[in-house]
Amino acid sequence: MISIIVPIYNEAENVTTLAEALLAELDRLQRPFEIIFVNDGSADDSDQKVAAMAAKDSRVRLINLKRNFGQTAAMMAGIDHAQGAIIVPMDGDLQNDPKDIKRLIDKLDEGYDVVSGWRKNRRDPLFRRNIPSRIANRIISWISGVVLHDYGCSLKAYRREILDDVKLYGEMHRFVPLYASLNGARVAEIPVSHHPRIHGASHYGLERVIKVLLDLIVIRFLARYATKPMYVFGGFGFLSLAFASLTGSYALYLKFFENTSLILTPLPLLTAMAITTGIMSILMGLLGELLARTYHESQNKPIYRIKNTINLDKR
Repeated sequence: MISIIVPIYNEAENVTTLAEALLAELDRLQRPFEIIFVNDGSADDSDQKVAAMAAKDSRVRLINLKRNFGQTAAMMAGIDHAQGAIIVPMDGDLQNDPKDIKRLIDKLDEGYDVVSGWRKNRRDPLFRRNIPSRIANRIISWISGVVLHDYGCSLKAYRREILDDVKLYGEMHRFVPLYASLNGARVAEIPVSHHPRIHGASHYGLERVIKVLLDLIVIRFLARYATKPMYVFGGFGFLSLAFASLTGSYALYLKFFENTSLILTPLPLLTAMAITTGIMSILMGLLGELLARTYHESQNKPIYRIKNTINLDKR
């Protein structure tokens, strides 16, 4: 089964047209499917429009969230309730083209685990959306090592098993290909159509770029240091202590060789602050190690992922 997940927020003017287009296109695939709309606390009658479509066709399904939790939470709700072996999230504003779903799935059938859409000819405001997005995509690709042209495109196709252990927070829905790649998945990218918004207004602003970059730092940390946080906190702690030794040594040099009183320079204060920061960082690293061990051992979570086995009985 194919599960289409569509988070919506105040998209009453778009959902009926989108549902009809999805039904028509998915019927052509001749494969079982479901369309899950996740109403993220809309203030308009988006939920009623979807409910009317669901009454006509049981393959259209609706999840109403109690309030607006954000796109990532809405997508996570759809993933948690999806029944398909293939999951395809997309936007509910008619800017993604349902006809691209077949192309994504065909590429997935070539042996990939994730196929990401690339809005090559993006139909959004240049300075408010396109340029910040291009900058963010290049930074993400550079930092993560997973090169994609368009992390922000919601239209993607995933194999279900890739998402089984994924828990999304913040704005991290766009980073699922990165999660998957770090866990050994094969990721591909294909150009997809992108249409200008006809009804309603975009709910995204420039502040999202900052949120995305902060989330990227979190993902990079979790990918490399989730099981060894001491390397980060301890490393910073030793740098602080090294800085303290330099400033302290220079303060003593000025005192004994230049006859400069310690109270006439900020060096003693810098030394004390650096020592305190270094000790606190090392202690935070120890606490992080305890938390990491508690997380894995209390839930019996392995620190590795197995792709497959041969002639090995499950114990």
